[in-house]
Amino acid sequence: MSRLPRSASATAPASRPPAGLDGLDPSWSRLVDVPYGLGAHRASRTWHILDNAEALAEVGAEPVGTILCVHGNPTWSYLWRRLVARTVETAAAGGPAWRVVAVDQLDMGFSERTGSPQTLARRVADLGDLTEALEVTGPVVTLGHDWGGVVSMGWAVDHPDQLAGLMLLNTAIHQPEGEKIPAPLRLTLARGVLGRATVGTTGFLDVTLGLAHPPLSAEVKDGFRAPYRQADRRGGIGGFVADIPVDDGHVSSPELDRIAEGLRDLTVPALMLWGPRDPIFSDRYLDDLVDRLPHADVHRFEGAGHLVAEDVDYAGAVLTWLGDRLPDGAAAVADAAVAAEEARVASAQDRPLWSYLDSLADSPATALVEMAPAGADGPRSVSWSLLARRVHEIALGLRAHGVRPGDRVSLLVQPGADLTAVLYACVRLGAVVVVADAGLGVRGLTRAVRGAWPDHVIGQLPGLTAATALGWPGRKISTTTLSPVAARALGVEASLPEIAALGRRAHDALAELPDAPTADAEAAILFTSGSTGPAKGVVYRHGQLTALRDALAEQYGVGPGTGLVAGFAPFALLGPALGATSVTPDMDVTKPRTLTARAVAAATAAVDATVVFLSPAALTNVVATSDELDDADHRALAGVETFLSAGAPVSETLLAAAGDLMPNATPHTPYGMTEGLLMTDVTLEGVRSATADRAAAVAAGAPDAGGVCVGLPGATTMVRIAPLDDAGRASSTFTDDAGVTGEIVVSAPHVEDHYDRLWLTHRISRLGSTAETRWHRTGDVGHLDAQERLWVEGRLPHVITTATGVLTPVASEQAVEARAGIARAAVVGVGPAGTQQVVVVAETVPPARRAGLASAALAASVRSAVGSASGRPVAAVLVVPQLPTDVRHNSKIDRTGLAAWATSVLSGGRMRRP
Repeated sequence: MSRLPRSASATAPASRPPAGLDGLDPSWSRLVDVPYGLGAHRASRTWHILDNAEALAEVGAEPVGTILCVHGNPTWSYLWRRLVARTVETAAAGGPAWRVVAVDQLDMGFSERTGSPQTLARRVADLGDLTEALEVTGPVVTLGHDWGGVVSMGWAVDHPDQLAGLMLLNTAIHQPEGEKIPAPLRLTLARGVLGRATVGTTGFLDVTLGLAHPPLSAEVKDGFRAPYRQADRRGGIGGFVADIPVDDGHVSSPELDRIAEGLRDLTVPALMLWGPRDPIFSDRYLDDLVDRLPHADVHRFEGAGHLVAEDVDYAGAVLTWLGDRLPDGAAAVADAAVAAEEARVASAQDRPLWSYLDSLADSPATALVEMAPAGADGPRSVSWSLLARRVHEIALGLRAHGVRPGDRVSLLVQPGADLTAVLYACVRLGAVVVVADAGLGVRGLTRAVRGAWPDHVIGQLPGLTAATALGWPGRKISTTTLSPVAARALGVEASLPEIAALGRRAHDALAELPDAPTADAEAAILFTSGSTGPAKGVVYRHGQLTALRDALAEQYGVGPGTGLVAGFAPFALLGPALGATSVTPDMDVTKPRTLTARAVAAATAAVDATVVFLSPAALTNVVATSDELDDADHRALAGVETFLSAGAPVSETLLAAAGDLMPNATPHTPYGMTEGLLMTDVTLEGVRSATADRAAAVAAGAPDAGGVCVGLPGATTMVRIAPLDDAGRASSTFTDDAGVTGEIVVSAPHVEDHYDRLWLTHRISRLGSTAETRWHRTGDVGHLDAQERLWVEGRLPHVITTATGVLTPVASEQAVEARAGIARAAVVGVGPAGTQQVVVVAETVPPARRAGLASAALAASVRSAVGSASGRPVAAVLVVPQLPTDVRHNSKIDRTGLAAWATSVLSGGRMRRP
């Protein structure tokens, strides 16, 4: 390791920061003499800290506890300025008063330059000396970032009697065995680099400040640089880097190990706020911390990085969390909060998801059919007995391979026999399956897999290739046997045939699977489509998945003997749980519009299907290719009794076209989302009846909120509305009154448990819940009618706030799409909130060759339609060759993107395709 420059050992007294630093109130600064040593060796060091105690006293607020903030390298207490300010504002407004003590570690910030090496053990002990000198007795909640996170965790482990909670921003406590420390730190530690990068120049500091998203302002950068302008002030930066334990022989390695193991004994509430774009403390370090503090609340801020405290409103998140978990600051309350969180009843499952695999284990009847299996000609059928045996073998084999209950297993496998067998094997084993389909695209998949941070990955060759190239985590298993060269290149440890063989040997040796997972155990993480932002991991527990299975069985009569055509992956995977014979049609599941009418007819004939499920995008192409059907195809489709299409609003016209193809089927369009796949249901006849009732009411003078009717709630589902205010915000109270537009709120036993590592998002989605009823805010807007039917009017982020009130988009879009020359339309808002102007962006018939303004005649027709539907004027009508939609469904219009595009072109920007 390179030697630090002589300036690194310079001494200097502590001082206060200069006046005028952006966001820093000079009254918060204190210099504190902290004694250390004994007898003749008694001495002291002087620390600079930020302390809001006097500010709280000025507003007459008594602290409920202390937040002890510890910065990392190369920052200083300036990092916490927003939290100090926010706590004072909150106390002045009558909220809980938290004292904040934000330290400058010795040799850092404006604390004393000691000229002596500061090891991790020394820093932890010094912090304890400081809190003793300040007479901080508790309750204390620690908050640390970067290497300050390690020091704060050390203080937490050493002061359990004072500790009420623990909070962390991007940091680490353990370096995974066999993995190198992050490349930027390796470079800095290299011989001849350390001193120049950290002390001799401002290189290390400059690089760190460049990690903010968006970039820091010049004023904020000046604030962070203030204590480090001369080389003799930067010795602590180099010393901090030199103290990184690179191996077991490092002087600070034993202390790091001690703290890491001590964390496992902490039961106080914990919070981790994380920036995934951090090149140093990546998600693998978050995963390790979660393993040590499994009860912690975690929120990953997509787009944020290492300086997460600068990238997002972390102060608001901290105070929100403290209000939830420690409303009075008392440690006793902290213990109660954790106890309440862990008070789930570990109840056994009466009929687990694999119950039909057990009861039909000797049946030669067909369980599933693949119409286009990889590497084979023609359909492939799998019997119940074969599927049951395969699931058992794979489960035993995975266990022997090292997969344990609670491990996360990412499945990068196309729907079919392999995916079904692996999924049920993992579920039986108690592993948590992570399903993020390829429809998210490479970037979306990468975010999803990294966010979930799986322990294992089971994939086909394309998925494993992407996982290796993009650095996705997890031990890898391939679905097929690869050549030794390919296996080494991809880091594949085993193949599915090898896993099954391992399971057979374990079975022969009388090995047993672990006890079946309980109803409260996590079972799956399913990722949303990402159509309104980054895809979110939706966590289901076993009890919620079995409730979903039961809701589907009851609503549609799906069970043993049912032939199910699943043109949407989740329903193919639920087939064995329902006891149905499921078939996957010949299509690219990542591109729903590749499904043809003939492919649906062939799949229907293969299992004598009576139930068909297709996404709206797939259904659109099936209808468009219906002319290709022959007599045999029509006979097969005539046997269908129930047709389902969901995932996006389905028009009456499209449902009717499906009814024409399947003349003996009842067309249904359920309403749901990844968070709850079946909330309401309506038939084609129900849609027509609702439309007639709506028209009659409007004719009688009732206001027309419009929207798409999605029917009545299921047997176990409740639906309420959170009314919107003039700013488009949803209320905290719910109603079931007819005609009130607001956010749609649902409750059912099969609604998801929470969002994975998105604590803030989950908290928002549960606002309004009570101890008796768990509500989920869907993000959709709509209303209930007098018959208690639900009408969807759009998405909450797409509500337009005009000068005359809020406008939901769907009713106006429907009116526009009913006009000649319009294929699809999107109604968006342009301009400041509260005075937004209505803009219509449309696909035309025939399609426009390029984006531009609509013709005068078409624009007049569109304006008339919107005026009739909403009474609002239209500022502009634009036409595009194709409206942008989400990747997964190919049907959800990206109204947010269109609004930004329309704003740009209408303000003089280039007229390009959105």
